[in-house]
Amino acid sequence: MAAQARANESTSPIDLDTGIVEAAEAALGAIGAARKEIGQVIFGQQKVVDLSLVTLLSGGHGLLVGVPGLAKTKLVEAMGTVLGLAARRVQFTPDLMPSDILGSEVLDESSDGKRHFRFIKGPVFAQLLMADEINRASPRTQSALLQAMQEHHVTVAGERYDLPAPFHVLATQNPIEQEGTYPLPEAQLDRFLLEIDVGYPDREAERRILLETTGAAEYKPSPAMTAETLMSIQRLVRRLPVGDAVVEAILDLVRSARPGEGEASVTDKLSWGPGPRASQSLTLAVRARALVEGRLAPSVDDVAALAIPVLKHRVALTFAARADGETVEGLIGKLVERLG
Repeated sequence: MAAQARANESTSPIDLDTGIVEAAEAALGAIGAARKEIGQVIFGQQKVVDLSLVTLLSGGHGLLVGVPGLAKTKLVEAMGTVLGLAARRVQFTPDLMPSDILGSEVLDESSDGKRHFRFIKGPVFAQLLMADEINRASPRTQSALLQAMQEHHVTVAGERYDLPAPFHVLATQNPIEQEGTYPLPEAQLDRFLLEIDVGYPDREAERRILLETTGAAEYKPSPAMTAETLMSIQRLVRRLPVGDAVVEAILDLVRSARPGEGEASVTDKLSWGPGPRASQSLTLAVRARALVEGRLAPSVDDVAALAIPVLKHRVALTFAARADGETVEGLIGKLVERLG
């Protein structure tokens, strides 16, 4: 009952001015159309689709974690088409160099014999970049991409080159095969807004996959919005009001996951916890999720639904907790239960 009361308080119509309501209602149509188009090619992964949309609508980057063959690449390709973004894909390998992603300078000679350097842009100059198996590249290459994610520009030979707007990275990781990989450091994981677990489809969804993807023709999604529309929705997300109940729930959740601040029964099992960027990510993501769900303001339920995707990659268990069979998801679930 307490959670419901706080949810009602956070969605009170007095929190919304006329301009925001009109912009939000226009955005809801575009988002609904995008969900429908993506759903025509991605089956049985609605939660993954919605979390990916939340990531982009919030203006952030996402980390897709799942075994091979679960349509992660197809999802990014479909999202690029449906959202009207110029999309590219890079397969990360141990021998991939930073210049293979950022670009490099080449020496050109003109017809009159004069020589000059010309910068050839790399695949990072895209609006939506898929970094496939990002943990297979060396830390040097990972850092080059993650710097671009944070600063939205690259520096080559002392010259700054701005990335396209909007700029988003959806990276993938295989959680099973870790041989020959370079796990992302905690500080770099923190730059991903959400960590999205991609699981197996249910039986009916897999039946649909069999019937609709092995024939002579395959559905091609159509654009549902443009890059300019996406950026306008991203600006709207930052304007949507967040009720005091939702803000307090975000603070309660994030701060309770920090050693020394939350209940000892939970925090004693954590070696480190989330910083303020987790609170910022939740505040943006709950607004975007409200729009994806067809609502004009977030509720405490949105905080609970996004707790694991936002916090999972921002906390770590102690060795003793892992030995006792504890999981990050389980501990976050206990913290979520206390929100009510």
